[in-house]
Amino acid sequence: MKYNRYFSHIYAEEEVWGYPAAQRIRAAFPDSVYIPVRHYKDVFCGNRQDFNLQKRSPKLILAVKRGAQYYSGSGMCDRFGHDRFFYTSDIMNCLYDCEYCYLRGIYPSANVVIFVNQEDCLAEAEKILPAYICVSYDTDLLAFEHLTGFARGWIGFCGKHPDAEIEIRTKSAAFNRIQDLTPLSNVTLAWTLSPREAAARFEKGAPSLAARLANIRAALDRGWRVRLCVDPIIKFKGWREAYREAALIIKREIDLERLSSVSIGAFRAPPDCYGRMRKLSPDSEVLSYPMEKRGGGMRYPDEGEVVACFSELMERA
Repeated sequence: MKYNRYFSHIYAEEEVWGYPAAQRIRAAFPDSVYIPVRHYKDVFCGNRQDFNLQKRSPKLILAVKRGAQYYSGSGMCDRFGHDRFFYTSDIMNCLYDCEYCYLRGIYPSANVVIFVNQEDCLAEAEKILPAYICVSYDTDLLAFEHLTGFARGWIGFCGKHPDAEIEIRTKSAAFNRIQDLTPLSNVTLAWTLSPREAAARFEKGAPSLAARLANIRAALDRGWRVRLCVDPIIKFKGWREAYREAALIIKREIDLERLSSVSIGAFRAPPDCYGRMRKLSPDSEVLSYPMEKRGGGMRYPDEGEVVACFSELMERA
């Protein structure tokens, strides 16, 4: 079956055209069909949507974010020692289609929402400082950088506010979009890494392990703070061997002493979210392994062993 190209149709609230981000996106997609909407939720939260089908040809929704801009960080995430931990979403949903992604269990739609009023978000951020803010929590912000420039916006914000600290987490190979910027001590670029087989099979559209490692080296060479994230570790047939190979490749390609930190964690998800993920993908190999409810989420019964396994592999590799 033939599908429309990505973002062949763009839904837009009337107010968005007064913002530079919206104008930039319109210039990038001059041939798309533009459809006016009253409110982004009229499209994004509509009934009887097929998430898997939409992922094959996602549409773009441009909106102005109203109300709360920041939320307390999830207990399912590493706080990296910060007491004041927040996240924000300039974008909802991702370019990639990772089979184990919790967004599949949270959002009713696979279409992408871009909130074009980043200026308002940055102004609100000043009110919660000092703070550690994850700005790429519900999307891959760097993967959209060629359309939005939002990563640049956040880095510029941190240049003006030393009491702000942000993490931009990504699976992209798009470091070149910000490589001209001056590295800042309060900005961490965090790459999520997966074994070669896992990236190829379960992370549709995402760059290869080799491409991500090349981006990490480039960022380190330019003086950026870089966090390496092997999180989540997912189970699939032969996962131990795949992660053993990944540990060897990572230690061969990256000088770990140059990293600001390494984060390792096993797959986990909120219970309701996990149930919807399973319903969406009943035949998924990576979602078929036994899970148990513990610590407020669904986790592998041997979670500690899974994490320790990779930690030991990294030490021995």
